[in-house]
Amino acid sequence: MTKKFTNRLNQDLNDRREKHLHREVRLYNNYQHNLISNDYFQLRFHPKVIAGAKIACEKHGSGSGASPLLSGFLSCHQELLDEILNWKQKSSGMLFNSGFVANQAVLKHLPGKNDFVLADRLIHHSLAQALVQSPAKFKRYNHLDMADLETLLQKNHKKYDTIFVVTESVFSMDGDYPDLKTLVALKKKFPFILLLDEAHGTGVFGEHGGGLAEEMNVLDEVDIIVGTLGKALASMGAYVLTNNPSIIDYLTNEAGEYIYSTFLPPSQVGAALESIKLIKTFDEQRKTLRSLSKYFREGLNQNSEEMESPIIPVLIGDPQETIELRDQLLSKGILVGAVRPPTVPANSSRLRISLHSKINEALVDELLKLLDPWKKN
Repeated sequence: MTKKFTNRLNQDLNDRREKHLHREVRLYNNYQHNLISNDYFQLRFHPKVIAGAKIACEKHGSGSGASPLLSGFLSCHQELLDEILNWKQKSSGMLFNSGFVANQAVLKHLPGKNDFVLADRLIHHSLAQALVQSPAKFKRYNHLDMADLETLLQKNHKKYDTIFVVTESVFSMDGDYPDLKTLVALKKKFPFILLLDEAHGTGVFGEHGGGLAEEMNVLDEVDIIVGTLGKALASMGAYVLTNNPSIIDYLTNEAGEYIYSTFLPPSQVGAALESIKLIKTFDEQRKTLRSLSKYFREGLNQNSEEMESPIIPVLIGDPQETIELRDQLLSKGILVGAVRPPTVPANSSRLRISLHSKINEALVDELLKLLDPWKKN
């Protein structure tokens, strides 16, 4: 290994350290409240979920043993897929090993060279990275700005074979979400394929926890739904759903992210299956979580009239100050995330706080006192 190569790496790493943007894996043990995980209902500790993982492991083994097109697709995978399709009211779908690769597969392989992709400016890195690798041209519209999207649709809808519009339901860094009813209304004026990443909406929104599309009663109008098993479902993996079977058939034949990976381990499939069964019945838990999220936003003087997602950012700005505040909260037994560029735009370093249904207003009040200097005026 050459010295020049190592020097280049170290120079980059040192530059990140000087700017307080260096990332590292830490083992967090000394905390009482985890307010950074995406396990919105703490189902990874639920006895039924743990039992589901054990049963699937005992029946099918510790791993799937192969890629899905060989022998890795097992009866437990089919059972989980059927459950998700029924839950999300779609007719065709497939599973992936993670939400990241599911998003990559969809955006890298479905848009063609004569197509155009319009994506929300703050889409997840997995989607943004895939756009650059897609043969289609793309443009970002202003975050949640339906007027800007409409202008771009008006300008481009006759220039390309197919237009795709890509958005998250609940955005992972700001916890905000689009007006899906307005979005699907645009489809009637300018036909496009709507791709919705429901990673953070699933479980929290919808009468049965099906996500923001279920909440806003637009499931039929969403052409492709991507979601993960690793957040509210307390497992690992992802799914892609649609009512167009050709999409799934094409990805099965084209997406290397699916074709060439050993498939999801049965234990994770069993855990996800039990989580879905539980979440569909969690009416009170959803109400509690959303009410608590609104209460916290009100305490931070954030706009809470329409915002009920459990992802709540506290903007600090300076990355060093953000890290120091995170560590200060950790010393009080509260674990939160310190998110810095390039994950978020420059000068928008923030604490990312993720509530769950097992906490109460007393903890939120304690947190609000600690965060008092950073409340909005």
